[in-house]
Amino acid sequence: MAVVPETTAARASRAPGRSTRKISWDSIRTGCVVLVMLYHATFLSTYLHPELTPRRLVFPYQVGASLLLVISAYFACVTISRGPLLRYWWGRMARLLPSFLVAVVVIYAVMRWAAIEGWFFPGPADLVSNLLMLWNWKPADYWFIDGSHWTVPLQLMGFTAAALLFRTRWGHGRRIIAVLWAAVLVPIAQWPLRVSNPPETYRTLVDGIGAHRWHLFVVGVAIWLWSTRRIGLPHFGGLLAACMLAQALHNYSETPEGLVADWGSTVAVCVGMVVVALVARGPDWNRVIPGWLAGRIQWFAGISYGVFLIHQTIGYIVLRELDDLGVDTLVQTAAMVLTGVLLGWVLTRVVERPAHRFLMHAYDSLATRRT
Repeated sequence: MAVVPETTAARASRAPGRSTRKISWDSIRTGCVVLVMLYHATFLSTYLHPELTPRRLVFPYQVGASLLLVISAYFACVTISRGPLLRYWWGRMARLLPSFLVAVVVIYAVMRWAAIEGWFFPGPADLVSNLLMLWNWKPADYWFIDGSHWTVPLQLMGFTAAALLFRTRWGHGRRIIAVLWAAVLVPIAQWPLRVSNPPETYRTLVDGIGAHRWHLFVVGVAIWLWSTRRIGLPHFGGLLAACMLAQALHNYSETPEGLVADWGSTVAVCVGMVVVALVARGPDWNRVIPGWLAGRIQWFAGISYGVFLIHQTIGYIVLRELDDLGVDTLVQTAAMVLTGVLLGWVLTRVVERPAHRFLMHAYDSLATRRT
């Protein structure tokens, strides 16, 4: 095991400044969100709603959302030492929660206004359960208004855990390495129990805290440690291999015929982990991406969270309406993607950015009064 200096997460604070994120990161984030939309538009749409006309082009791999969690964990490591720790945590909450809450209300309203016979018609109780993210604990009892939202509570828990760890010795030096190994090996060890019809209390706890997804955060932190040369390649390779194993186990589905592996998605996510690592360690892509394209990529990356939050369920309604009109399936897919981009842009401009500015200003004003 490589020696990990105490600078794993330096406590020295520095004033928040303008982001110097590489265009390669915006490209990766953009690509992940596009893959999420294509998966939902071309595969999951007809899986959940088989009455829709089969798509001519299908992207059947669950890869984009998982890699977005990897990237989130990486950037948590990059930013957590910038300024006061409480301000870091508050900033993450201010970025994630307002847009999520508004997106839930908007999707709920659209589902009721443009209700489709035979599809899920949410009531007030469903709105409340989605605002509280109860589906993360008991998905059979609390239905998703939008299935894309499964990542939100995991990010909230992940950023909170990162802040709590950073306050202690367990967020630094060799101890954080022990935490990472435990976070990936414990879920692997309990996997046989998880897929053998365990007690509901056990399933609720394990799934509620997202244990079967912890490896995505682990690999993001491991990539940061390796990219900043805090661990060596052999150690990083070991952590990466363990996370890949955890991803393979996670992608087994329980069916009447037994456990079925989704190797396509597993391989795609594992390849994506390597790509993210190379982006973190390697040079920027600004020499190969022309300026006109870089600007468009940065624009989309800037609204990507809003697009992610609001594209799926409303997009399915768009698909159904166009399908009933006999519109070509490729045009339907394009319409769902464009609708998601438009609504995501509005959500970003009207909610995410103003709410984040307001909440951060409120925090800074309160902090100034206290000093």
